[in-house]
Amino acid sequence: MFENLTNKFEEIFSSLKKAPSLDEKQVDEGLRGIRQALLEADVSLDVAKDFIEKVKPKALGQEIIRSTSPGDMIVKIVYDELVNLLGEKNDEINLNAVPPVSMMLVGLQGSGKTTTTAKLAKYLENQKKKKVMMVSLDIYRPAAQEQLKALGEQSSILTLPIISGQQPIDICRRAVSAANLNGAEIILFDTAGRTQIDLQMMSEIKQIESVINPTETFLVADSLTGQVAASVAKEFKNTVNLSGIILTRADGDARGGAAVSMKYVSQVPIKFLGIGEKIDNFEVFHPDRIANRILGMGDIVSLVEKAAQDLGEENIKKTEENLKKGEFSMEDYLTQLRQMKKMGGIEGIMSFMPGVSKIKSQMESAGIDESIITKNEAIILSMTKKERENPKIINGSRKKRIANGSGTDSATINKLLKQFKMMSEMMKKMSKGNLKGMSDKGIPPELFNQLK
Repeated sequence: MFENLTNKFEEIFSSLKKAPSLDEKQVDEGLRGIRQALLEADVSLDVAKDFIEKVKPKALGQEIIRSTSPGDMIVKIVYDELVNLLGEKNDEINLNAVPPVSMMLVGLQGSGKTTTTAKLAKYLENQKKKKVMMVSLDIYRPAAQEQLKALGEQSSILTLPIISGQQPIDICRRAVSAANLNGAEIILFDTAGRTQIDLQMMSEIKQIESVINPTETFLVADSLTGQVAASVAKEFKNTVNLSGIILTRADGDARGGAAVSMKYVSQVPIKFLGIGEKIDNFEVFHPDRIANRILGMGDIVSLVEKAAQDLGEENIKKTEENLKKGEFSMEDYLTQLRQMKKMGGIEGIMSFMPGVSKIKSQMESAGIDESIITKNEAIILSMTKKERENPKIINGSRKKRIANGSGTDSATINKLLKQFKMMSEMMKKMSKGNLKGMSDKGIPPELFNQLK
């Protein structure tokens, strides 16, 4: 998400940073560009206006304009205000209650509430080491309860057995007893959604809230609805004790207006982002890291955390050991390709890197896309064990056989072998602590040339 906003901000800041000094006219022009970028990203007018009003007096201060690097100082001011706008800090999930702790998910129909319930349950079990039970209170939508049950079975998460015809309040009471019997520490209640906010819906949610007394009430909102999502959050906040927001389909929202506007409009913090269809495509919302991403400065901390979560400690330790030794085999390369796929492919990883728009434009102009991972994986799988252990033996006839087996050609195999050689050399350099050329301004030139 935020691709459009990041691209615009990088253009604006690039222009400001090039100038050795700035006058008020140049700063005003930059701020107008920022305001326009926010509006184009579907950030509400009030939010954009207030943001610029806070940034402007600081950016026009004499100590900024007269400084040796005014462009960098303006970026820092924008960053600080973005963090404030997004929520300053991540609010930890509240588990401060006698188990079983109740949490409730509310939202409009189609926002992805049921899937999000399963994602949150998986997060709580994996990251917080808590036993979770999921409960569907949606007795209105056909097969809604069965959907949650199926998600529970797929993810090995406990769900409350369905009793046909039982009303939501009765289900809540039964859930608490069942949680105690099964040793569940947290109960997630998936409430019924509606196509629009109505009195009946809000009345039922208030009743449920009074019965289960949740420590957290999450609004599940679709990021793609932009300003509408922020308005929905405000409506729910007026009715129930909303404690946090979970934005779904964030990976498909190139504008990111909902995320930027949400806290300001609703006065409720965003706590999580749904970033894909898989059960583990779920991440904690960190305002400072998101601000870094928006400004094109990358988010290496989240990338490391994602790697640890997706790849597991054992794989990471093995990679570290190989790195220390300066070893890199074709099997290691195959493992890396598969790990990249698991982490969202090239685009998924690059979205966390500094200078992301520059990297993407480099890749696009060179014709590099996600298919390179699949092709290279097929090529390596078409090699014999001896060829993987010693790629130097791969001659013309072997290339022909590998090409037939992988559905590629000799030219593509030559590219892979060049990439492998380049990466082997980089591993040796890194093992000796020689990281020259590994900058944050894009793909290292020597590696990028080999990818072409």
